[in-house]
Amino acid sequence: MFSKKSPSENVTSSVKKVITLDPYIDKHYVFKNDKFQLQNKLNYNTSHYTASYLQNKNCINTSVFISRSIPEEDISDVLEIKAYEELGLDQTLDYSISSVEIHSDEEEREFSIFVTQADKMDALYVPIKEHTKYIDLIIPAPLLYKALYNKEVLALEGVHAFVYFTHEDSFVTLYKNGEFLYAKSIPFSYMEIYDKYCEATGNKVEEKEFFTLLETDGLKTSHQGNQEKFMQIFAEVFMSINDIIIYAKRAFRLENIDKLYIGSQKGDITGINEYAKSYLGLDAEKLDFNYNIKTTESYVDQLQYLMLLTAYDYIDDEKSIANLTMFPRAPAFQNRASGQFIIAVFAAISIGLAYPIFYLLGAYMNDAKILMLSKENNKLQTQTNKYKQVLGVKKKEIEALDVKITALEKKYDGKTKTLTSIYDKKVNYRLKSSTFHDIAEELTKHDVKIDRINSKDDTIWVSLVSSSDRKLTELIKYISDTHFSEINNIDIEMIHKDNNSSYYKGLLKVELK
Repeated sequence: MFSKKSPSENVTSSVKKVITLDPYIDKHYVFKNDKFQLQNKLNYNTSHYTASYLQNKNCINTSVFISRSIPEEDISDVLEIKAYEELGLDQTLDYSISSVEIHSDEEEREFSIFVTQADKMDALYVPIKEHTKYIDLIIPAPLLYKALYNKEVLALEGVHAFVYFTHEDSFVTLYKNGEFLYAKSIPFSYMEIYDKYCEATGNKVEEKEFFTLLETDGLKTSHQGNQEKFMQIFAEVFMSINDIIIYAKRAFRLENIDKLYIGSQKGDITGINEYAKSYLGLDAEKLDFNYNIKTTESYVDQLQYLMLLTAYDYIDDEKSIANLTMFPRAPAFQNRASGQFIIAVFAAISIGLAYPIFYLLGAYMNDAKILMLSKENNKLQTQTNKYKQVLGVKKKEIEALDVKITALEKKYDGKTKTLTSIYDKKVNYRLKSSTFHDIAEELTKHDVKIDRINSKDDTIWVSLVSSSDRKLTELIKYISDTHFSEINNIDIEMIHKDNNSSYYKGLLKVELK
């Protein structure tokens, strides 16, 4: 049976940690704050994004071609039918089936389909699910290498072969131009190599001792007996690898393999790349890349790194990776059937009660508002009375001050006038003697005599006598023109000739400024 998943419901927008799980050796890492660290204990947290992988020997795959005219919504059903037909699946069993499209320019669309039995998934992941409650992503192991191309660790061009040894499975994978091509397991997992070594020696060697020997000395060991045994075992290993490469070249019409990458769960196997070059005639390198990911571990399994990178690729684009998980996180409450029922019931009740509740709440709100305003009014009334009393006291104080100010203004005005008068007398007062001296000079200059002179305040009266009335007129004009800035007014009563003499007389009045 086809196990359907909804990846979009698995991916959350609030991922804080990515957990990578290796269920075969019970080893898991956590990526947080740009650091990739070994995690001792699994726990449930919705902000954790969990990713794992399925060994190649635990799943089967095939390539199928479908017409490009098939609607997108029908593709999953068509691929399910194709999987049962191509792989001869048992209709009575449950399966987890997933696929990924191989991009090409062919007339038909090509998909790689991966299938695994549900009971195998349960045996492997149910114990883990008891701690994490869900597993977002389970990737077929051969598809992990796709991340190397997505992250531009490897160039897209060419044909690359990958050989990876793990504790329970070793598998060969081929990619062409960055797209998955073919994968097959070989019967030489770490444990199988260990068993063959023990069989060759005739003794039960301690696992730790064996793996230390394999990692440190490997195929370059100086011990003649060990070297022969390793050479014998790895001759069989590379014979199997060579058979797979020969088949792949023929089946997929490959001219050559551009690069061979060899790696293992425990690190580099000393001398294996040189042996591969000699045996297979291929350019071999170790499968151990620098991903610029911080870690304190001396060595991290490459599959752990690839699970991390693939998890982020899947979050960005769910269609780019085949996901075999049967344990997705629970959908959001509003997407569950129970949640939708509860929401519908609540909505119906809310609509039925909305009208009376609206008016009831309105009445309560009005009462609450009235009570609040009454309290506020009492508070403000108390403050108003307080300020009125203060204002009354201040008003009386102002009135008393106004009376004092009026009295002081009168006193100040009197003193101002007195001081002004004194200043005027001292500064602007013109001595009469000076005035009389000026008059005497003017009279002499115009040949006019004085019969009598008198003054009062700033007014001077002068009785003039002259032999000619013209001289009197010229004198008056001269004084007006010359001393206009010093006098306010100058006037003379009618000039007349004295009957008892030949002189003319006139009374001159001058008002000084």
